[in-house]
Amino acid sequence: RVRLVESGGGSVQAGGSLRLSCAASEYTASCLGWFRQAPGKEREGVARICHDSGYTFYSDSVEGRFTISQDNVKKATYLQMNSLTQQDTAVYYCAEIYGGTWSPVYNTWGQGTQVAVSS
Repeated sequence: RVRLVESGGGSVQAGGSLRLSCAASEYTASCLGWFRQAPGKEREGVARICHDSGYTFYSDSVEGRFTISQDNVKKATYLQMNSLTQQDTAVYYCAEIYGGTWSPVYNTWGQGTQVAVSS
């Protein structure tokens, strides 16, 4: 089964930046998404990318501030997060997804990486 490991989270002040990384043991799906879950809220998709086409899509809440990118040789996907706000505070996860959707291929999640934005 695919193993995905998230890293790069941390604490940052509002307006700051962080770069998250997702390392995959292999790719079994055509696309990968970044998701986040804030305390007391449902998990939501924030950015996704398809490996072959490089097609990207963002949720409205991060459009223009976050950038998803990939290195297919390293099987790594990145999420550059700029202009962070306290509303971005959450645990961030990556997951293989069905193309054009936020639906994970596998119903399992890694440990994620915590992002905490302070005022």
